[in-house]
Amino acid sequence: QIHALLFLLGRPMHAEEIAELLQVARSNVSNSLHELQNWNLVRVVHLIGDRRDHYETAKDPWELLRVIVRERKAREFDPTIGVLRDCVADPDFARQDAAVQKRLRETLALMEALSRWTDEMLNLEVSTLSKLVRLGAKVQGFVRR
Repeated sequence: QIHALLFLLGRPMHAEEIAELLQVARSNVSNSLHELQNWNLVRVVHLIGDRRDHYETAKDPWELLRVIVRERKAREFDPTIGVLRDCVADPDFARQDAAVQKRLRETLALMEALSRWTDEMLNLEVSTLSKLVRLGAKVQGFVRR
């Protein structure tokens, strides 16, 4: 709710104002703002003449998409790849059933490919990424024929 409020209003807000507008406890707002900062979705800004911290988020939905994908990849996807690599590299892995080994290797290969693709997509200019997304729907329609 806090992130949506900051995004939709498109201006810096202090925690008390957020708490009042959303009718939630100030402590909940503080905790949520801290978590949003950890995710790089909200940043602190200072307004001239006001000593309070104000918070804002990116106004561009494409930039928000990039931040969310980058953060989720780093927090969830990349650690999973690390665990799968460790499993495959473990000497005990060779003693596992052949079907289990195959499934794990295929999963790792898929996740590594998706990771590389995601990194490439995150490095594209927004205009290029937007075209690619629109083109993707057309390609899907073409492939289904």
